[in-house]
Amino acid sequence: MEVSIFNDVIGPVMRGPSSSHCAAALRIGRLGLDLMDGGLREVLVEFDRSGSLPTTHDTQGSDMGLFGGLMGWDAADERLPGSMQTLRDSGVMIRIETVDVNDPHPNTYRLTLTNEREQHTLRAISTGGGMMEVLDVDGFAVSMFGDYSETLLSAEGDGAALRDKLASLVEADAVLLHECNGKQLVEVKAQKFVPHAIIAELRSAGLVGAVKRIAAVLPVLSRRTTKVPFTTCAEMLAYDAGKNTPLWKLAVAYECERGGLSEREVIDMMIGIVRILRRSIAQGIAGTSYEDRVLGFQSGGFKEMMDQGRLLDAGALNRIILYVTALMEVKSSMGVIVAMPTAGACAALPGAVIAMAEEMKLGEEDMARAILASGLIGVFIATAWTFAAEVGGCQAEGGSAAAMAAGALVTMVGGTLAQAVAASSMAMQSMIGLICDPIANRVEAPCLGKNVMAAANAVSCANMALSGFDQVIPLDEVIETAKQVAKQMPRELRCTALGGLSITPTSLAIEQRLAGKRAVCGTGSCGCK
Repeated sequence: MEVSIFNDVIGPVMRGPSSSHCAAALRIGRLGLDLMDGGLREVLVEFDRSGSLPTTHDTQGSDMGLFGGLMGWDAADERLPGSMQTLRDSGVMIRIETVDVNDPHPNTYRLTLTNEREQHTLRAISTGGGMMEVLDVDGFAVSMFGDYSETLLSAEGDGAALRDKLASLVEADAVLLHECNGKQLVEVKAQKFVPHAIIAELRSAGLVGAVKRIAAVLPVLSRRTTKVPFTTCAEMLAYDAGKNTPLWKLAVAYECERGGLSEREVIDMMIGIVRILRRSIAQGIAGTSYEDRVLGFQSGGFKEMMDQGRLLDAGALNRIILYVTALMEVKSSMGVIVAMPTAGACAALPGAVIAMAEEMKLGEEDMARAILASGLIGVFIATAWTFAAEVGGCQAEGGSAAAMAAGALVTMVGGTLAQAVAASSMAMQSMIGLICDPIANRVEAPCLGKNVMAAANAVSCANMALSGFDQVIPLDEVIETAKQVAKQMPRELRCTALGGLSITPTSLAIEQRLAGKRAVCGTGSCGCK
């Protein structure tokens, strides 16, 4: 599946501490609910002991997202913090177990779903930034990203005959035959579900048994004819052929081809995201509260000191720090944020772009163009690597955000294409090796400081690139280097809360204190405010 700026890089619009945990789990839950035709009696969730989820699923929002998805909720639904209790109150029995299965991906979800009629299993992974992939359904090996309307048909008799018949009757991007333990399943990937009339015809011919319809969960759907003009920075520069096309225009060209959208549609979609972000920034500055968090409301004090002229004169950087901290506080209070590229790194890029644009008296379309430019840098990262800290450490989140923001800022002030990608390269170079070690198993600290660092890094590298500093290492090579460094990182330093600041005495004491509050709340997934 080709990367989309709106699917994989800028988004989803969501609530929760972590996109890898909350948003991806919610999407997995939504697909699971469709598999059960909307009815649930029992839910068994299994996490591999050697993965990241046994130690983080409750505190970083996997439970919140998964159970919200199993009720069909949206990623920005205000009820999400209490989703587990709501599902239990509806009569569904929930079990969460740790198993030894050696899943190759650290963010693997194994679901066994039961209702009065049937039982199904689903295995899926969270791949970073809210993206996910279903790997198998009832033991049948599939590959579902949530970018198609999927119709699953149990074959009665000859599965190949059912596949061929469907291919002749429906307009589909793929009609696939899967086999498992002597059974056959036909999967139809299309823009729409297989019509009921065709299914009735197939049943009357004795070709099909049970049918499941799995709805798409991504904003930009895929098509068989989907193509993109480039997938790496080097390919983009060759595509530009020295014309010095602004990075945002190349981003628009990319997303128009990827999603079958018009230029105006792409820009308007991003303007909508900018408006969500500006509302969230205002909400953060006005004040946030939430019981189950490490840090309280602090951005208001920063604003007061800034307005009184009592801070060091850092120019526009002080407004950037204000906006970054405000957005992080909204995230930790379960307010609405946009994963850019993740929830844990949601503030560096929009805080830098929106604050700098306001300092320059620029409008929302200028902000949208800059964020589109950042999205294309993110495309190169997502295509070659990951945004998941469980795979790449915080270099995959904060490092990516810094690289994206640096390219955005250069573009916003009219820098050249070469300067924009040089700024991105320099920003990511300086954050290679950054570990992910959340304090008290919450995505707040040192995440707050890392988001501020990423934004300041982006500003610095933007100015360095604009003044002609040499990037030395091309962006594609920097991304590949970060990927290789991630493979050398121990599991303890990749968002498992098993190393770094996570295991300091103070961090463990805070975690125990917050666990006590959650126990008093009695929900197991505290939603009290």
